[in-house]
Amino acid sequence: MKLWAIKTRREIFTLKGHTNSVHFITFSPDGGTLASGSEDKAIKLWDVNNRQEIFTIMGHLSTVNSLAFSPDGKILASSSCDKTIKLWDVSSRREIATLNGHLNYVVSVAFSPDGKILASGSWDNTIKLWNVNSQKEITTLKGHSNYVLSVAFSPDGKTLASGSNDETIKLWRCD
Repeated sequence: MKLWAIKTRREIFTLKGHTNSVHFITFSPDGGTLASGSEDKAIKLWDVNNRQEIFTIMGHLSTVNSLAFSPDGKILASSSCDKTIKLWDVSSRREIATLNGHLNYVVSVAFSPDGKILASGSWDNTIKLWNVNSQKEITTLKGHSNYVLSVAFSPDGKTLASGSNDETIKLWRCD
């Protein structure tokens, strides 16, 4: 992974540590931590200022496809080709829960702006909404005819967007 200076368009630093392709990276809400997920099944947390690896989290049985920090930065969600989503406590680096229900690879996760709902998109052509506190599935959204590759909440949390291999973007009302 490379850190870049936008103004100068130059590389600041290269972070090394994964043993296979890095599939996803995301910054914590405060910008101090970078999380990376890889084909090596690892999630790594990096201190952005010191440019050092903080910790490696292992728990998925296959490629880590997507990561999302909760808005308060306390929870990290990860999704994987092992068909699961895991919730991690960032401070203790321990697993909070494993969310099961998708029938194929889970390739995208996103928290609602209030942090109460997690959306997941899967190669099973569905989106699932999860209650973060209870770790229970709220509902399954069906409508795509092919893989759901991306999910994102609007800033007000009232709309969920999903992008699919069926060449469509769908908007879902969340209120």
